[in-house]
Formats: sequence, structure tokens, C-alpha cells
Amino acid sequence: MAVSSVLSTSAVSAEPVVPSQGRPRAAEAASAPPAPADHRSLRPHLTELRLSAFASHRGAAFPLGPFTLFSGPSGCGKTSALRAYEALARLGGGAELGEVFVDPHACVPERARPDAQRRRGFRIGCTAEGPEGPVRLDVAVQAEPDLRIVGERLTSGGLVLLETALRDPARRAVQAAWHTAGATPVTRAPLPDDRLGTALLPLRVAGKTDGQRRVLAAAEQMVVALRSVFACDPCPDRMRLPVPVGSGRLLGGCDNLADVLGRTRAECGRRHAQFVAAVRAGCAGPVADVLAESLGDGTVRAVLDRGAGPRTALGRLGDGELRYIALALVLFTGPGVLEVDPAGEVPAAMQALTVLSDDVDRRLDPRQRGELLRLAARMCDRGHIRLLGTTTDASWAAGTDGITVVHLEP
Repeated sequence: MAVSSVLSTSAVSAEPVVPSQGRPRAAEAASAPPAPADHRSLRPHLTELRLSAFASHRGAAFPLGPFTLFSGPSGCGKTSALRAYEALARLGGGAELGEVFVDPHACVPERARPDAQRRRGFRIGCTAEGPEGPVRLDVAVQAEPDLRIVGERLTSGGLVLLETALRDPARRAVQAAWHTAGATPVTRAPLPDDRLGTALLPLRVAGKTDGQRRVLAAAEQMVVALRSVFACDPCPDRMRLPVPVGSGRLLGGCDNLADVLGRTRAECGRRHAQFVAAVRAGCAGPVADVLAESLGDGTVRAVLDRGAGPRTALGRLGDGELRYIALALVLFTGPGVLEVDPAGEVPAAMQALTVLSDDVDRRLDPRQRGELLRLAARMCDRGHIRLLGTTTDASWAAGTDGITVVHLEP
């Protein structure tokens, strides 16, 4: 499937490449015309996800805004697009290929035929914007018979900065060549075939020439854009239980939300007050505060202070209320509170956290969905957080400024 480039600020056309594999119908960016460059444009962030051959996707290029929703019926590839994004993020953080793709065969397009050596694989990529302008990364992965990266290309301004290729299948390495622009135009060396070469460049490139410095700057922009990702899928049943006092870092399932509430309430009263206001807007009954209550045995539970009478344990709330509270808390926090792997060597002011949420509006009623939409649009507009989610029907997001909707069809 494929998506063409943005034609205007309100629509993206789609041209089918392999109709039998499914295609996006359209992508709508309900945002205002681009604002002048400011500090937000300096935060590296992804503007495009490419699935050249991945699961049900063929030749697909998805535009990514501060708040992007993949919309479509079951089976159109929404979840697989999020998985590809998360996979790139983990590779950018230095994870090994086998850790990222536990079931690589599921990533191979179903109708892909093996070559004479029985090899099959998939291809994914992305574009990262930032101080270096647009930087493209494309990766080819062999899934069968052995899992390995067989090709990688990092480009900027039409110049290939890094290129790798599998030359000898008997060796667990690829041959890499990166731009030098010195006495030797290109430097060649082997790199492991189970790691993303772009993430390894800072350890291999000296940065002595202008060309090497350009390679390092582009690689750093891509890695920073990829690394700060938080995959969030709140699990209401787990959120109802008391949890041990721990690190105060929110897990992807949000089951330790009570432990995190104690930290966020103490560290930033102003942001906590905004969070309480959001909870008040999306939950039934009065809400004066949201806090963690110690049970005296080393565990805490989350409760709503109703302002009068007994407090309400979150365990008494419905699934929709719990998911809404968890997602609101995620939007009000950052890498220091969420269980993510940010680029520690880069100042927080230069990073943007990306939240991935599959079926983001699951179990939410129309009021909660609308409140979450407005909150996410407001927080994403500030530039420090981005949201990429999926939904079966995105009509509830239509007409909201700052939302990019990508419609997919089976």
C-alpha cells in the first residue's frame, strides 16, 4: 500500500501499489498552515513512516504529525504500523534484532516469495526532521532463513551518509561505507548484522572532517528522534489493585499508576492541578483531587478525593474512566516519569517523547473521547510530546486543529 505526499494542509491522496495487499484511502491533516520555525522545530521528530514491505503493507508512506491517528477497520494494518514504529525506535536505542523482532516471520508480507537461496524479509524506514533538515533511514531485514539486517541506508540532502550491504552470507557482519569527505571520500568497515548501523556510528566515526561531522549530526538526529518512545496500553483490571511503592516510573500497562501519582503530585503541583482538572472533566461525580493512599503495608492505591464524604478507590471506577485517567496522566508527564529510554546525553529540551497507543479510544465514552482529544491536541502543540494512535473510526477527531488522520483500507 502507499500514501503520496501531502497535497495541502487538509488532505493527502493515496495511490494503490498492490491493491490485493490493502491501501490507505486518504490522510487528512486538520492543522493550520505551518508556523514559523521555533524551538519545537529543533526537537528531532519523525515526519514519515515507510513500510516498503512489512506485514500487509506494500509501498506505504505515512505522514506523521504531532498527533496522528491511523484509522480503519480491523485488518487494515493499523497495529502493524505502530509495531513497525516501535521496532525502529528500539533499534535506534541499540537493541539487538532478535529482541525487537521476536516473531520476524509475521513481519514478512504474506505473498512474498523466497529467492533461490530461500531468503525472505521485509523493509521499513522513516524520515526524521530536526536541525539537520530531513534525514531518511531505510532498513532491509532478512527474516528467513536467518534473522539479520542485510541493508541499511542513511541519507540527507540527497547524499548517502551511510550504506550497508550483506556481502558474505557466511559472516555475521555487513559491509558498511560512510561519508568522510576528507582525503578518503568514504570509510569502509564491517558492522554487526544484528544492530542498526546508524545507532553504532557515534562509536565508529571520529568526527575529524566536515563529512564525518555531517554523518554524526544526521545519525544523532535520527537516533534522538527514534529513542524516546512510550508504548501505552492501560490495563484497567491491573490498575484496580494496590501496588508496591517502587521507582515512580509509569509502566506501559499503567498498572502502577498509584505509585506514580504519589510522585507527580509531590514534584509539580501546577501540573498535578491540571491533571486533576482533566480527570474532573472526564469522570462522573465531583473530583477535588487524585492521590495515592498508603495502605501501611508497603503498598499504595489510587483514590479520588470527592471533596466531601469518603474517598473513592480507583478500583470502583469503570474501565473507560480508568483508561481515560491513565492516558491523561501520560500526556501530562514526560521521559523522567515514564518507563522509556531517552537519549540521556541530549538535553530534555531537545527531545520529543512519542506515545504509541493502539486503539486509543477503546472503552471511552463520547465525553471522555472528546476531552482526551482536546488535551492531546493541546499538549502535542507544545512540541515536547507527540502521540501516534489507532482507532476504528476517526470521525470524532474530524475538524480538530493539529490532528493528522491517516485512513487505511484492507
